[in-house]
Amino acid sequence: MIYGRVPQVLHLHIMNTIQLEHVTKAYKLYHHPGDRLKEALHPGRKKYHQDFCALRDISLAVQPGETIGIIGRNGSGKSTLLKLIAGILTPTAGTVAARGKVAALLELGAGFNLELTGLENFYFNGILLGHSRREMEARREAVIAFADIGDYMDQPVKHYSSGMFVRLAFAVAIQVDPDILIVDEALAVGDLNFQARCFRKLDEFRAAGKTVLLVTHALDSVLRYCSRTMVLDKGRMVVAADSKKAVDVYKQLMANCYDAAPVAGPAPVAGPAPVAGPAPVAGPAPVAGPAPVAGPAPVAGPAPVAGLAPRGDAPLTANPDALVYGEGHAEIVEYGLFDEHNRPTRMLQHGRRFLIRMKVKFHAAVREPIFAFTIKDLKGMEMTGTNTQFKQVPTGSYGKGDSVNVEFAQTLNAQSGRYALSLGCTGYEGDTMVVYHRLYDILLFETASAMPMVGCYDLDSEIRIRRV
Repeated sequence: MIYGRVPQVLHLHIMNTIQLEHVTKAYKLYHHPGDRLKEALHPGRKKYHQDFCALRDISLAVQPGETIGIIGRNGSGKSTLLKLIAGILTPTAGTVAARGKVAALLELGAGFNLELTGLENFYFNGILLGHSRREMEARREAVIAFADIGDYMDQPVKHYSSGMFVRLAFAVAIQVDPDILIVDEALAVGDLNFQARCFRKLDEFRAAGKTVLLVTHALDSVLRYCSRTMVLDKGRMVVAADSKKAVDVYKQLMANCYDAAPVAGPAPVAGPAPVAGPAPVAGPAPVAGPAPVAGPAPVAGPAPVAGLAPRGDAPLTANPDALVYGEGHAEIVEYGLFDEHNRPTRMLQHGRRFLIRMKVKFHAAVREPIFAFTIKDLKGMEMTGTNTQFKQVPTGSYGKGDSVNVEFAQTLNAQSGRYALSLGCTGYEGDTMVVYHRLYDILLFETASAMPMVGCYDLDSEIRIRRV
């Protein structure tokens, strides 16, 4: 782990603890060890290297009290960005400025002297940050208690496991009272109790007006703790936005379906008819939707479906902010949410059965597609969901022009609140997961429950009490 004081820039905006302006970091890659020397001594300045740009033109301003998530595929430049902010690397172009003390948890063991004990490393890092021996003595017991590694505090850290390294590093980082805390996937190696303790401490940091940068592949942590999130891909910043939007963009990138152009949500769906039932279903009218990122057929937004009107005054409509994408081999053309009486609805009752239906049309041959739904809260946290692969339901093979009706039936046990329904059709082509069509947050609905519960989901517990 690295701890250090970043040189301050005089013109750093007073409201920002971190300011990145058009930051680029490039490396020279040499194929052979001697090529660097040959390039330096060559009279004609012959080039023996290849240029590799780890980051390109990154700009970001972070204010006190913000917890910023940084997500992206492996090799996207996340760790390089953190090292620039921590002052370990210098940018090739642009400016990096940070205000105050920085504590950075990066590679395991970095910043520690392996021959020193855990306590000696604690004192060593505190002195580097400008703290006196007396100040560090006052924080000693707190570090020992938080690290919770027993007698290993007095052992050389070269004997530590990865979990012990993280425990000590995080304990030291928070006790040296940094203004900016940087965490790069370090918490992933801790046990559950330690992770819970760390996240409580992150909440305390945020409440105290300190800045936290969190790199993680745990999207639930990003949604829960980060006020904003940056998505990196191949060294470029794809988006820096609220965490829900950033996570949606990241999922598109992982499915190779991201289009930087704005994508309009699907048009309102006026009273979708049930896919199966007594009422006839009229043919869908075309609705303009986003163009596919790749694939032989365009993917239009789901069409309005004529049929039964939902209960209540307001019609059942598609979310105008829904995210629609896919590569085009299949398309969800009809969908709906229905109560136990087979009526379209946007209000579900606790303890009642309800149905999720969708009609999928195929624009190319697809073998064993996966049909799925997810229910999220309005912050983007996934609450529940399932798919045909999880349930081991065979789905068959389809050719161009074929259609299939899919129905999920279940009992509602959720807490009262507002939720978003997402639908999807995916599949495997070889070893690659392909997204044929996804409708993220396509329908917003509410749940009502007269039964008090803790959290978001009722386990339908049975309680037995026996006098002894």
